[in-house]
Amino acid sequence: MNPWLLRARLLGLFLLGALVGLAGLLTHAGWFPGGLLLALAGIGGLAYGALVLTEDRSGPWAAGAGWALTVLPFTFWVRPEGDFLVTDLSAALFLYGGVLLVVMCATVLRPPRSRFGGPGDRAGRPQ
Repeated sequence: MNPWLLRARLLGLFLLGALVGLAGLLTHAGWFPGGLLLALAGIGGLAYGALVLTEDRSGPWAAGAGWALTVLPFTFWVRPEGDFLVTDLSAALFLYGGVLLVVMCATVLRPPRSRFGGPGDRAGRPQ
């Protein structure tokens, strides 16, 4: 794969991870059980999609880095009164669940191969 294309994909995945993190921060506490599951499904889907797109483990790490750099400051942001900005159970579940999903997609799962097991194009058709 062209190294410039890979860098562009990783940068796009980093920015998409930041957007998914921001969307998850807005939804995880608003609709507690459903919003939390929706936010975790978003980061899990992005991490797996990044694995499929890049065909190696750097994709989920890039998406997870963008997600983490968006979620962590808001989770540990201290207000002037001395309180944390997000300090409920759903925030902890969102933070640790998202980290767990990214690590699972980046380390446990393998990039998918062709359906036919041999050489073929990206759609899985044999040549």
